[in-house]
Amino acid sequence: MAKLFGTNGIRGVFGDDLTLDFIHDITLSIATFFKQGPIIVGYDGRHSSHTIAKVVCSALNYYGLDCKNAGLVPTPCLEFAAKSLGYKGGIMITASHNPPEYNGIKPVASNGVEISHEDELLVEDIYFNKKWQNSTQKFGTTTIEDKALEIYLNGVKSQVDVDRIISKKFKIVLDLGNGAQVDVAPKFCQELGCDVETINEKIDGNFSGRGSEPTPENLGELSKAVLNNHADLGIAFDGDGDRSLFCDNNGQILTGDKSASLLSNYILGKNPGSTIVTCLNSSSNIESLAEKNNGKVIRTKVGSVEVSKKMISIDALIGFEENGGFMYGRHNQVRDGIMTLALIFDLLATTGKTMSEEVESLPPSFTTKDKISCSVDEAKKIIDTLKQQYPNADTFDGIKITFDEKNWVMIRPSGTEPIVRIYAEANSQKRLDELMSEYIQKIKLIISR
Repeated sequence: MAKLFGTNGIRGVFGDDLTLDFIHDITLSIATFFKQGPIIVGYDGRHSSHTIAKVVCSALNYYGLDCKNAGLVPTPCLEFAAKSLGYKGGIMITASHNPPEYNGIKPVASNGVEISHEDELLVEDIYFNKKWQNSTQKFGTTTIEDKALEIYLNGVKSQVDVDRIISKKFKIVLDLGNGAQVDVAPKFCQELGCDVETINEKIDGNFSGRGSEPTPENLGELSKAVLNNHADLGIAFDGDGDRSLFCDNNGQILTGDKSASLLSNYILGKNPGSTIVTCLNSSSNIESLAEKNNGKVIRTKVGSVEVSKKMISIDALIGFEENGGFMYGRHNQVRDGIMTLALIFDLLATTGKTMSEEVESLPPSFTTKDKISCSVDEAKKIIDTLKQQYPNADTFDGIKITFDEKNWVMIRPSGTEPIVRIYAEANSQKRLDELMSEYIQKIKLIISR
């Protein structure tokens, strides 16, 4: 089991878990793993990100590797640039949706995808055994990477019908979440001929607008802005810009499952027989949509690294998480908020329907999730107790208790925060509410014992 890496890289509270000494030494460990440069470095808009970037670049140089600093960019931009510009690897400094006091380090392989969990263990072995080599022969240099954004946006646009999208003159509201998409998403939409309105449009490491993670519960301002501006759609990004939630033209916020179903159905229609990779906690609707188009669904443990790794190994076209992380294999096998938006534009421009009409065409789905704060020991106690109570449950990742295809509950410890997450799907809203209420009470009772 990894001791430092969680579901997505290494995260912790800056100055507490993430001290400057730790950042320096873990970067030397990552450099030892990469062996050679150049390495591309990027960061999100958190208060500590610029400082961490300087330490990371200095440590890479001390080891003897050249690096280029791409500055403040969304995570998928850094990942695509690592692949497209010939880097031996990349390091993204971000804590994604975590609270403002957190930050993190995410190593990226030369193929533009986060390093695998097996490789994370190799980095940890180097770190704990201090196997890095201090460079006394030569030092690397740090320069600026100024091509990352251009090559990234051009890469996204190459996957969709740009002229058709421009002809539609879409009106869109962007909830930029005070994060890394502040400059990128408006530029991209303007290049596609959109009329753009923005909210939470200034970089703010405190994420004072609505927090760093978009959820259906905190996107009321986006919903109102879509209605007030008579927009075709709205989109909200997370702190580092790799995840997104959508709002339809009627002001309804879509879950990540819903938008993934919408896009999967569209892409499968053009590419029947394709494979979709998603996690255990995603809606069962995806199987029925895939079956309609002779597609195949493969389930993984929760986490974008798990989905990306499986996509690469089988050359899958589509991957997604229920949290708004959508992956399009022809672009890159990573979550990408801008690529997801481009595909939604392509869908709407092709069908000529409104977003709400597209949503109404999907099979009904009732899903939700919640979280409960707890320690690592309490999380283990919760899972162990539930395993005893439900010996036939799926324990591949946490525990998933299935009653039938459309009714299930899944509980697992978060890999990024001191919480357990509870996911559920049901065949009606009433049944969904009952399931969530029942299992939240169960979990609280287990913790209190």
